[in-house]
Amino acid sequence: MLKLHHHPMSAASRFVRLVLAEYGERCELVEERPWERRRDFLMLNPAASLPVLVEDGGPPIVGGIVAGEYLDETRGAFQRDKRLMSEKPLERAEARRLTEWFLKKMESEVTRYLIRERVFKLEMRPEDGGGAPDASAIRAARANLKHHLRYLGWLVEERDWLAGPRLSYADMAAAASLSTLDYIGEVPWDTEPQAKDWYMRVKSRPAFRILLTERIRGLPPSLNYAELDF
Repeated sequence: MLKLHHHPMSAASRFVRLVLAEYGERCELVEERPWERRRDFLMLNPAASLPVLVEDGGPPIVGGIVAGEYLDETRGAFQRDKRLMSEKPLERAEARRLTEWFLKKMESEVTRYLIRERVFKLEMRPEDGGGAPDASAIRAARANLKHHLRYLGWLVEERDWLAGPRLSYADMAAAASLSTLDYIGEVPWDTEPQAKDWYMRVKSRPAFRILLTERIRGLPPSLNYAELDF
């Protein structure tokens, strides 16, 4: 049995959950607030970062990209045409590049700041870093988001899916990241219609349904968050 230590607004956690859902894998979810540094969680991952995947009580698999590779090797390799990594080395390389783009580069420039300032700080105690949002961090993240959306729009203008002709980890990573921002109404979809069309395609997949039904206590989603055609 798989167990995933996650937070519902962690983009990397959402990435792993989407991959699991695409592969039809059941998973026990354990919600973590990493800033609380829960003792049992630190024993799994002293870095207190998310997500952490554990299978049958085995050693922890730490990080969204690492967990994704593990799932590709242990599940995806047997999925044939439903595999989220291509059999072709160059296509795999491009999917990995873009997965890292959205889960690392975009996280460090956009997602981390908007989610921390607008979501996590509401859950944090003052001694853990909670408090009023930092307006300058929010402004910078919003400016950076425009560049990432333009790049995404360019990718889908040139390709069927982000990394090529088929759905891949790149699409899961981008959709996971953007869905957290979409929840809080931070994505200016009308500025990039091609990115919006791509997101509606991914959002309409059965794997996405559970994410669209979840709600953060005390923070309702944006009006269009659960709409498949918005």
